[in-house]
Amino acid sequence: MLNVLVAGYGKMGKMIVETIEQSDDMKVVMIADGTNHPDVSTLQEHVDIIIDFSHPDNLTWIKPFVLEHACAYICGTTGHNDIQKRQVEELSSVAPVVFQANFSLGIAVFQEVLQMITPMLEESFDMEVVEKHHNQKQDAPSGTAKMLVAAMNREHTYREVHGRNGFVGKRQKEIGIHAVRGGTVAGEHDVYFFGDDEIFEIKHTANSRKIFVNGALRAARFAVTQKPGMYTMKDILFA
Repeated sequence: MLNVLVAGYGKMGKMIVETIEQSDDMKVVMIADGTNHPDVSTLQEHVDIIIDFSHPDNLTWIKPFVLEHACAYICGTTGHNDIQKRQVEELSSVAPVVFQANFSLGIAVFQEVLQMITPMLEESFDMEVVEKHHNQKQDAPSGTAKMLVAAMNREHTYREVHGRNGFVGKRQKEIGIHAVRGGTVAGEHDVYFFGDDEIFEIKHTANSRKIFVNGALRAARFAVTQKPGMYTMKDILFA
């Protein structure tokens, strides 16, 4: 039985807890909600895994906890600044860390496809990325959009343009990135390749947050069997 500490109790956190309660190989030993240093010292049971879909500021207590207990860390929180990203990476020296903006299995395949086809198309096609999320999402563009752009722009040869406004001139060597917010959209990501007289589009739609929960739990089961290090869904799916 794997003991799980769930960080954050918003919509994702609640769904993670509900799914774990229905499993036969995991149990939740603590729910740590809020960024005001939850009292993890009250824990009486060993923690195998932290699953974190909360806020980057929670690293103030998550980092020392992982460093002390060397538990696996599954992080689906987005919006980290560069310092916080480095803090997450530092944890991989003592524990297996899966740091992923999107735990969808489909998005993992999406990344692989983009890495394969972008070199074939980039010289004769213009590239744009559009992401859509619910009206409660706080960061933009989404972490998933950044992942997809990174897969397309591996050598950083394209300027990444976040929206356009005013007299911007004709298109240069760039990838346009656009964020749409509204309603209850769980997540949509479209990548467009615009060529002469043709458009090639790849789209991923998340109909429910449950796909992220399933991916995170799959990552958790994978991580506890690994040595300390940084892992992604690619490692889990294509190992």
